Amino acid sequence: MIIAFLFALAMNLFSYWNSDKMVLRMHNAQQVDEHSAPEYYKLVRDLCENAELPMPKCYIMHSDQPNAFATGRNPENAAVCATTGLLDMLSMEEVAGVLAHELAHIKNRDTLIMTITATIAGAISILANFGLFFGGNRNNNSVGWIGTLAMVILAPMAAGIVQMAISRSREYQADSLGADICQRPLWLASALNKISAAAARIPNMSAEHNPATAHMFIINPLSGQNMDNLFSTHPDPQNRIDRLIELAQQWGQTEEDAANSNYEGPWNHNQRGRGPWG
Repeated sequence: MIIAFLFALAMNLFSYWNSDKMVLRMHNAQQVDEHSAPEYYKLVRDLCENAELPMPKCYIMHSDQPNAFATGRNPENAAVCATTGLLDMLSMEEVAGVLAHELAHIKNRDTLIMTITATIAGAISILANFGLFFGGNRNNNSVGWIGTLAMVILAPMAAGIVQMAISRSREYQADSLGADICQRPLWLASALNKISAAAARIPNMSAEHNPATAHMFIINPLSGQNMDNLFSTHPDPQNRIDRLIELAQQWGQTEEDAANSNYEGPWNHNQRGRGPWG
C-alpha cells in the first residue's frame, strides 16, 4: 500500500510541476504577447490588475470551437489560453467575462486542488489494483474474492466521482469570482450561453484526442457531455447562467447595464476596446 501511494504521488507531483507545459503542448497552443495579440494581451493585463494577480503567460489555441482554459501550479507560474473561435465569435465584453473566469481559477489555486484530488484518486486506483493481486482470504473463500473484485471496480469509480464533483464545485466558484473580477456577471452569462451552444455543434479535435484535459476548459469541449450528473466534470451551463443572472440581480444590474459597457463591438484583431479598468 505504501509503495502504491508513493508511486501515485510521484506521478502526480511530476505532472503538477510540468502540467502547464504538458497541457499547452497537447493542444499546440502558441504563446502571444502585446505585439502579436495586443487586444487579447491588454485585456488579460487589465483583468489581472483588477484581480490583483501577476500577469500570466498568454496563449492562443487554434480551434473553431469557442473555449478557454487556465493552467499552472500557482499564480506566479500560470497561463491562460483562449481558442481562436472564442476570440472570433464572442464580443469583447464576453471575452472579458471568460478570461475573468479563468483568472479566478488561478486566484483560487484550483490547479493545486485538482492535483491533490488526482493524487488521492490515483492512489485509490493503484491500491485497488493491489487488492486484486493480494486480496481475498487465505482459504480462497469466493465471497472474499467477490468483495475484492467489487473494491477494484467501485473504489476507482467512487474516487473519480468525488474528483468530478470537486471540479464542478470549482466551476461555480470561479464563475462567482470571475463575475466579481470583471464586475459584470451578465458578460460571463452571455458568453456561457454562446459557448455551450457552439460546443454542441463545433468539435474540438484537440480536446477529443486529449479527453483527460476536458475538465480544464470553461465549457466541456467534448461532444455530447453537457449533462449535470455524477460523471460530468462541468455543471450544466444553464445552471451556471441562472446563478450569474441571480448574482447580477442581487447587484442591481440589468441587461441594459451590461450592454452599456466601455468595451464596444465584436472582438476582432483590428479593433482595440476601451476597458473599464484603465
